[in-house]
Amino acid sequence: MRRPDLGRERRWRSDSDGDGQPPRALVVALVLACATLMTLDHSTGEDSPVDGARRAMGEVYGPVEVGAAGAVRPFVAIPEWFRSRGDMRDEIDELEAENAELRSSVATSGYDRNKLAEYDGLTAAAGTLGYALVPARVVGMGASQSFSSTVTIDAGASSGLRPDMTVVNNDGLVGRVLRVTRTTATVLLVIDADSVVGGRVGDSMEIGMLHGRGVLGDEGRLDLELIDQSVVPARGDTVVTWGSERGAPYVSGVPVGSISKVFANVRDGSQRAVIDPFVDFGALDLVGVVVPSGTESDRAVIEADGSLQ
Repeated sequence: MRRPDLGRERRWRSDSDGDGQPPRALVVALVLACATLMTLDHSTGEDSPVDGARRAMGEVYGPVEVGAAGAVRPFVAIPEWFRSRGDMRDEIDELEAENAELRSSVATSGYDRNKLAEYDGLTAAAGTLGYALVPARVVGMGASQSFSSTVTIDAGASSGLRPDMTVVNNDGLVGRVLRVTRTTATVLLVIDADSVVGGRVGDSMEIGMLHGRGVLGDEGRLDLELIDQSVVPARGDTVVTWGSERGAPYVSGVPVGSISKVFANVRDGSQRAVIDPFVDFGALDLVGVVVPSGTESDRAVIEADGSLQ
């Protein structure tokens, strides 16, 4: 059996501290060497004596670092990806909401302009006609219990309405109130076949009776029969309401339409005129019901001077 080399062990122990650590002189020498290299590297800049070693280490460890970073990057980026995706989703939701609001605004802008124009027109009509008006909206066409040409409006007895009141809009005569509930009213249109309205023609002020045909649209016209059958009405003359006693069911001076055609009956010499109404009955929306000035109502009343009561 070979004995261990005791001399070598003694030499190691003699060169080291008593606890088996490297000698202090060796540690001090290494520190001084590192400090010297750092000083040289800093002072010599690009001509540093360690630059070659640095480049060599970069050539060896650079690709390793790049590969490691590429492998780790997807895992490191996962939390940020979720945060970014959540932020993008919120932004998309906000943009979609804004776009929907803009589309709605664009889609209803024409309707809103029409409503404003109709209300302004109704206010002007109150001043022109000299009557107080209760504004109301058309909420239904036709009556379920009859085949008459009627509309339902969203104002009734609580708004100061009662049967046999004149209904107009900013274009002219619409009809008369047929019946009321507390919150609604049924309006008989002047184009109804059972409607009869007294009218005056143009500057001649000749009196006649207007009869509806019961038809909407382009054929929704009125027929005028003059009391004095020898009078020949002129094409283009305007016809206004004659007016009823105490203004019921029709007040006087409301424009109805204009004469488009005149027919003569050869047998009896009478004249009949066809009237194109000013009101578009297929597009009724805002109307005004003529009421006495100072009427108590659950809504604002447009007075004859255009003010609101």
